[in-house]
Amino acid sequence: MKKNVVLLCMLCCVCLISSCASTKKQCDEVVTDNISVGKVQREIKIGMTSAEVVEILGSPNMVTTDEQRRESWVYDKMSTQIDSSSSSRGVWLVVVGVGVDKNKYSSSQRTLTIIIKFDKEGKVRDFSYRTSSF
Repeated sequence: MKKNVVLLCMLCCVCLISSCASTKKQCDEVVTDNISVGKVQREIKIGMTSAEVVEILGSPNMVTTDEQRRESWVYDKMSTQIDSSSSSRGVWLVVVGVGVDKNKYSSSQRTLTIIIKFDKEGKVRDFSYRTSSF
């Protein structure tokens, strides 16, 4: 009988301790196709051909031409970071359990816009970029 009471107390303690668990999970859903400001700064150079730019950054989102028929390429990329955390708190009884689950979510987004301007021969004459976070 005494062993059963001790076993029951130990079981209640284990349930009580495990019911106060907390976890934090972070996952990134990246839609930027591995394009970063650092990559643009390191690898895009004035005088490069359009084929070299495509090899580094991929296809642009938008292509426009000016009055002199020179192309401008725009890369517009966005990434979303989602943070979630959850915790369970409660007192667990041997027969009936009582608990509360709390989930918290937060997200942030980052954008990267790259504009590459080409000359009449199809070589990079200028490039710029802009980043934002919200």
